[in-house]
Amino acid sequence: VQLQAFGGGLVQAGGSLRLSCAASGVTFRSVSAGWFRQAPGKEREFVAAIKASGGYTYYSDSAKGRFTISRDNAKTMAYLQMNSLKLEDTAVYYCAAGNLITSQIRNRDGYNYWGQGTLVTVSS
Repeated sequence: VQLQAFGGGLVQAGGSLRLSCAASGVTFRSVSAGWFRQAPGKEREFVAAIKASGGYTYYSDSAKGRFTISRDNAKTMAYLQMNSLKLEDTAVYYCAAGNLITSQIRNRDGYNYWGQGTLVTVSS
C-alpha cells in the first residue's frame, strides 16, 4: 500500500494551496482518508478526514471554514484545498488512510497507511 502526498510549497499568508494524495495498492473506495500535519517541535495533529463514501467530512477547529477535504474514488485520490492560509499552517502535511469508525477518525493511531508528507510553508 502506498500513499503519496504532493502539492506542498511556499505560499503567502492569505493564499491558497491544494494538496493531493495518490493511493495505490488499497481498495481506496473502502477506506477513510485523512490529512494530518506536523509543525517543527510539535506533535502530528489532525487536520481533516473524509469517510469512504465521501458523504461525511471532519475538520479540526483550525481547519474548519478554511480547508476542504474531498476525494475521487475513481482516481483513488484525496485532496485538501487550503484557503486563507496563516503562518501557523506551516507544517509537513501527511495523508493517511484506514478502516476507521467515526470515533477514531481524528486519532492518528487509527490510520493504517501513511504517505511521506509534503511541506507547506506560509510566509508573511
